[in-house]
Amino acid sequence: MATDISGVGRPIAQANGLPNAHYTDPQVFAEERDAVLYNQWSGLAVAADVPEPGDAKPIEFLGAPLLLLRDKKGVVRVFHNICRHRGMILVSEPKKIEGAIRCPYHSWCYGTDGRLVATPHVGGPGMNTHEDMDRDTLGLVEVPSHIWRDVVFVNLSGTAAPFEEVNADLIERWKEFDSPHYHGGKSSNFQLDVKTNWKLAVENFCESYHLPWVHPGLNSYSRLEDHYNIEEPGKYSGQGTLVYRQIEDDNGTTFPDFPGLSDKWNEGAEYITVFPNVMLGAQRDHAFAIILEPKGLDETSEHIHLYYAKEDTSQELRDKNAALWKVVFEEDVFVVEGMQKGRHAPGFDGGRFSPAMDGPTHLFHQWVAEKIMDHRQKLAAE
Repeated sequence: MATDISGVGRPIAQANGLPNAHYTDPQVFAEERDAVLYNQWSGLAVAADVPEPGDAKPIEFLGAPLLLLRDKKGVVRVFHNICRHRGMILVSEPKKIEGAIRCPYHSWCYGTDGRLVATPHVGGPGMNTHEDMDRDTLGLVEVPSHIWRDVVFVNLSGTAAPFEEVNADLIERWKEFDSPHYHGGKSSNFQLDVKTNWKLAVENFCESYHLPWVHPGLNSYSRLEDHYNIEEPGKYSGQGTLVYRQIEDDNGTTFPDFPGLSDKWNEGAEYITVFPNVMLGAQRDHAFAIILEPKGLDETSEHIHLYYAKEDTSQELRDKNAALWKVVFEEDVFVVEGMQKGRHAPGFDGGRFSPAMDGPTHLFHQWVAEKIMDHRQKLAAE
């Protein structure tokens, strides 16, 4: 089923959003998986998920079994989580790899760098080598990956341009934050399971238009009129505020700032989506990353992680900060779930965009439509 997405690319005042099928149809979901999520640099996890050498975490990303691990040299890698022999899943739960990664089926073993290091009885009983089994060509298949702001981005198709090239403008925009980001620990990591298509979570995050009605607490000090749109066509979009207020404990203590920031960040903050599925927040004293995991047409897991400029920040203040952000993100749940239900209305045409307020959301729709059209043209040419 090829949807008509021509209306998405029109100027914002005349544009429609993506058609209903992009939120409700399994065939379109599969097309977006390939065109938008596999072919681009998508967020998979964070490096903090595997903090020490040998740590391994299996992750299923849109049906693809992957293995996130930190090798013995401390390098974070992503592999297909299958043995090269018969395709058996190698690691079924998070664990520490003490020696080698051993396949539970026939005990083929791999180093944490992906090399095939043992093939017991492959040449017959007691014969662990065979002239026709070249170990050098049978290592684990590594997935192209890149870490930025602790987020592990992957390109499943292996066809995307380098991450630093694709996201050069955003990296430059936030270069002042090019300093260590320390994960806040267990209390600074939480998950929201939402009954919605993953794109609706992005669309909602992109704009500040909904603040007065959905986030009255936040809007009481960071009002709609204190925000601005961030619009970089074909690259990223989001929103910023001019009145960021630091959180304090009962003694008036705040988190330490990231070093070397300009005055812009004294009361400024920005919230940007790295297309397709990573939502980031940059503030003077802490940062966050939200990785959207599409679980199905109308199921999304939001993995939220909070970061600080130093490792030894106050646990009490970290807990308070996490609780406040959790409230804000939970306030969005009824909205994105309500829009998902609304996409089943037969007469809905994708909706319209406010030229003044919805620019960031429209840019995301345009980017998705562009990637789908590119994918269709490539398939047609094959």
